[in-house]
Amino acid sequence: MYNKIIKLIIAAGLIGFAVYQFTEGYIGNGIMLILLSLIFIFLYFKNEFILLAFLKLRKQDFEGATKWLNKIKNPEAALVKKQQGYYNYLHGIMVSQSNMNEAEKYFKKALSLGLSMDHDLAMAKLNLAGIAFSKRRKLEAQKLLTEATKLDKQGMLTDQIKMMKDNMKRAVGPNQHYGAGGSVRSQKRRG
Repeated sequence: MYNKIIKLIIAAGLIGFAVYQFTEGYIGNGIMLILLSLIFIFLYFKNEFILLAFLKLRKQDFEGATKWLNKIKNPEAALVKKQQGYYNYLHGIMVSQSNMNEAEKYFKKALSLGLSMDHDLAMAKLNLAGIAFSKRRKLEAQKLLTEATKLDKQGMLTDQIKMMKDNMKRAVGPNQHYGAGGSVRSQKRRG
């Protein structure tokens, strides 16, 4: 995988050669080189392996997405800050199937690095709310759930948010931990 700086160097070299082609009168070659350099500039801001991982994820191919993500050996050197956020976001989605503790670390790191789309932020916060709720941190889960609701402006996660709220209401139901305890029949026998 190419370092992010190498992509810019290749783009600058192509633009320089395109200018040379323009001065020599080869306008078609210059235009083609400019278009080719735009591909490298695009790949500087949108990493090719992250894009391929998203495509695999849309097809529910978690193994294929993990394979593409594992091709990024050193995310700090190869990715810009937002791409590192998406790298951790995708890893959090993959790992959440098996290890919630590790998934929580990935989602928190993704939120700290930043995600550019509100839908992705809402999804990360919804996943964190589910993890916090499963670890019996209800206040944190409720806070993250309200943040996810605010970020989900297009209503793409409405069903998942509603299901999470219903689960939280069921879990908060009345529990009798003190007093006589037991059933009504056993209380009458005692009294």
